[in-house]
Amino acid sequence: MTLKSGSALSYIGNMKQILASLIVVSLSAPVAQAQEEDGLSLMEQGAQMFMEGILQQMEPTLRDLEGLADEMGPALRGFAEQMGPALSDLLDQVEDWSAYHPPEMLPNGDIIMRRKIPDEPVLEPDGSIDL
Repeated sequence: MTLKSGSALSYIGNMKQILASLIVVSLSAPVAQAQEEDGLSLMEQGAQMFMEGILQQMEPTLRDLEGLADEMGPALRGFAEQMGPALSDLLDQVEDWSAYHPPEMLPNGDIIMRRKIPDEPVLEPDGSIDL
């Protein structure tokens, strides 16, 4: 498993473009159809104003997020270069991840992954045992 150095930055940029596109498309189709037929109802005008307000409110946050991604880029690249080979080796060694319990952190800071016992009873979310 290898991580590309610019993948986090491109992911954030792509998500920003996708989000903006979805909002524009979702607003433009019903609004254009309603304007052609009878004009906008009060509900449609309110919804349009609401969405425009959300877009205006989100714009500075998206710009800040882009700046954060630019700042974190070198650190993420370094992490990918150092940890990529180790994570790839770990993925190659473990054949079936479903054979293990979720990782646990011990009081001394060690992280362990316990192997599941094949005939172990399955605990339900409410703490009961499924027989």
